Amino acid sequence: MKTKTCVPIIDLQDTSGLPEKLVKAGEEWGCFRLLNHGIPRELMSEMKVVCSSLLDLPTEIKQGNCPPGPGRRYTPPNLAGPYFEGLNIYDMASAGAVDDFCAQVDACPHQREILLKYSQTLRDLAKDLGGKIMEGLGLAGEIFEDWPFQLQMNKYNYSNETVGTTGAVMHSDPGFLTVLQDDELVNGLEIVNTFTGELVSVDPIPGTIVINIGDLGKVWSNGRFCNVKHRVKCYQPRVRISIALFVFGPKGKKVEAPSELVDS
Repeated sequence: MKTKTCVPIIDLQDTSGLPEKLVKAGEEWGCFRLLNHGIPRELMSEMKVVCSSLLDLPTEIKQGNCPPGPGRRYTPPNLAGPYFEGLNIYDMASAGAVDDFCAQVDACPHQREILLKYSQTLRDLAKDLGGKIMEGLGLAGEIFEDWPFQLQMNKYNYSNETVGTTGAVMHSDPGFLTVLQDDELVNGLEIVNTFTGELVSVDPIPGTIVINIGDLGKVWSNGRFCNVKHRVKCYQPRVRISIALFVFGPKGKKVEAPSELVDS
């Protein structure tokens, strides 16, 4: 059964107890919305246009020389889901990653500019959240330094026949956290309330960002954080666009809980 309970909404400009609020939301929900996150509304709108235009390209351009598949540059429909397709830039902060992607899909200079600006802004936000989470847990130091970030552009090709079906099956994200710009016009994100087991509709709020804690976040926190389970449903026959930044673990290194979070 789906309920209308709201996930926590956190204002990043309200600094009173902010680190503790982020930690509490991660522990109780594993999902929350951010207000005043620092990503300009105009940039969010421009990125959605770029995302839509790139995903409207012919399949042979989106796929290029890379075999399709989850984790590859292009995920075609009927692979991860019957109505879902996606484009991604893995380790987008590495030298030349965005430029290589733009060359492969023949992106114009304006699209390249928006991709670079948007990906850097999301990366800065994720690193800032990591620092505040560390502070809220009473830990010193940095997190997410040299961790790979993946930019994922999603399109759900909904129609009259798909209303009521599932666009993305129930899952938890594999990384530490996900920074999500959901579609402000087309709802569909649902999460599992960890207290009741009920499905909660995460209704869009224009200009806000959704944060999901993933499997790696639960491991790193020694089980304190909830790796929120979620899915995407088709509520209406309209194309749905979302853009996500996944924070994955450092390459070639094991992720373990800090000693301060491990009981003696």
